[in-house]
Amino acid sequence: MGPLWALRVAGALSLAGALAGHDGSQRAGPPAALDAGTRGDSVGHDRGVDCREVGKRNSSERCRFVRSTPDCRLDGGFLDYLGGAFCAFPAALLPLPVSLYALWLLYLFVILGVTAEKFFCPNLSAISTSLKLSHNVAGVTFLAFGNGAPDVFSAVVAFSDPRTAGLAVGAVFGAGIFVTTVVAGGIALMKPFAAASRPFLRDIIFYMVAVFLTFLVLYFGHITLGEALGYLGLYVFYVFTVVLCTWIHRWQRGDGSPPPGPWEPGKEHSVVLAGSLCTSPLPPCSRTAIPTDAEDQEPSGADCGDYGEEYRPLLPYHETSLHILSAALSPLDQRKWRRKPWYWRLFKVLKVPVELVLLLTVPVVDPDKDDLNWKRPLNCLHIVTGPLLCILTLKSGAYGLYQIHGVFPVWALVALAGSILAIIIFVTTRNEEPPKYHCQVFAFLGFLSSAMWINAAATELVNILRTLGIIFELSNTVLGLTLLAWGNSIGDTFSDLTMARQGYPRMAFSACFGGIIFNILVGVGLGCLLQMTSSQIVVKLEPDSLLVWILAGALALSLVFSFVAVPVQCFQLGKAYGICLILYYLAFLCVALLTEFRVIHLAAT
Repeated sequence: MGPLWALRVAGALSLAGALAGHDGSQRAGPPAALDAGTRGDSVGHDRGVDCREVGKRNSSERCRFVRSTPDCRLDGGFLDYLGGAFCAFPAALLPLPVSLYALWLLYLFVILGVTAEKFFCPNLSAISTSLKLSHNVAGVTFLAFGNGAPDVFSAVVAFSDPRTAGLAVGAVFGAGIFVTTVVAGGIALMKPFAAASRPFLRDIIFYMVAVFLTFLVLYFGHITLGEALGYLGLYVFYVFTVVLCTWIHRWQRGDGSPPPGPWEPGKEHSVVLAGSLCTSPLPPCSRTAIPTDAEDQEPSGADCGDYGEEYRPLLPYHETSLHILSAALSPLDQRKWRRKPWYWRLFKVLKVPVELVLLLTVPVVDPDKDDLNWKRPLNCLHIVTGPLLCILTLKSGAYGLYQIHGVFPVWALVALAGSILAIIIFVTTRNEEPPKYHCQVFAFLGFLSSAMWINAAATELVNILRTLGIIFELSNTVLGLTLLAWGNSIGDTFSDLTMARQGYPRMAFSACFGGIIFNILVGVGLGCLLQMTSSQIVVKLEPDSLLVWILAGALALSLVFSFVAVPVQCFQLGKAYGICLILYYLAFLCVALLTEFRVIHLAAT
């Protein structure tokens, strides 16, 4: 019961962290309106003047307009991007903050990818191992959560504000159509293969049902408590179906239903893929994920990063705590650094600050290692920095900076309690052997800390996209289906294509359709559910623009095409199928952009 109880606590706190982008204290009254339209995100919802009108003001009035207009306030986050663009720089230098924001946006995607791949996913894997879950159950629960963490957290943060709900709708649909056309088509182009029939039909049918439900929600203009719970219930039913199908398949083969062992080539039909960042058809040390780390992996060794017996000391050697701490905090490996090309080194330098901060605040438990990645001095430090990170990022630091009786801040109390606990752990443990509670306690702490990092990065990401939309007078929907969808799909794209290039196209193709089911069902269901209160159990979703319908229709049409075309080809997918999917996405993108700029529009009545 201990691990299960801790999991519930960690899940509850991570959901609380997902609310960091808004105040969470909704007042009783009419249903909250999450406008999924284009330009009228706030007009008509008692929010006064639309912030996008700042471009129509004189240069001398823009700063005052941004400061005094309620619609220009960015809920949550640590930086005031609109104030920085219109108040910190003269109007003639507006391209400068825009360029800085664009670079920061790209770096936030790197932060999301590194946090999810190297910290969030390993801890989720350790939790699933400690709970003794089968590969299939872990694949559609913990690993799916790890793969979809950037997408789901971005959707939850975007749904938390009516003015950015269009970002969530655009991102969920945009990422879906991108992965199922460009990525799936690229796999077929790179390496023709025979798709696994039953997993493909199962996943695409569930995804079509999820898209249809979302289409109905947009059509009726609101989502009720029952419908939001229905999204989550449908995903639970999907998990049950996956497990049941796997058991039936093994029973038909006469294998019974033993617990699944290590991954074996040729058995990808029995291993659930719910994305790309966490799951892999390769042995543990041959995984590939986002392109930034595709060359970070070593091909062999008992543990990832193990360089062989020749690097081990001949005589027993006990490292000091200081040496263990310095080695654990070093994100660079000198041997690997010398062998890598210049572009890998350049990107590694950019990632070093992120990795160093994450190493200081997020513990990582690795069940594949003999010592479970136990670093006694660093893990004791995590007992202080982990809870401190959570309290300072929750609701953008409002809870952490709160002073008890106006005297003692909460963050100081957390730091004091963590320091005492860290000293106790340090005194009662040894460097050579992890304590019995290491896997449970530190895996859950690492899961929670990395979830808070992802939530903080997702909040800043949504605020930057909203700022760019205001500056360029672009809708949230088009920003969601392009920048946000592309950024969140980078990991899926390169890891799936890498899998296909290494000879596992069936596994990569299954990941394209399996992972996005979690994103849409949990992203929309959880995002809307968190906006409801006991007195307000209906959330409005108002698609006031043609672009939303084009996006939903294009995704549905692409799924129907694959649902018909793949069985017609007897599940033998080749270059013709891949070319059709990629051309379809390019045509959709052209239509979407023409609609955004009013070249395509509905005739006035």
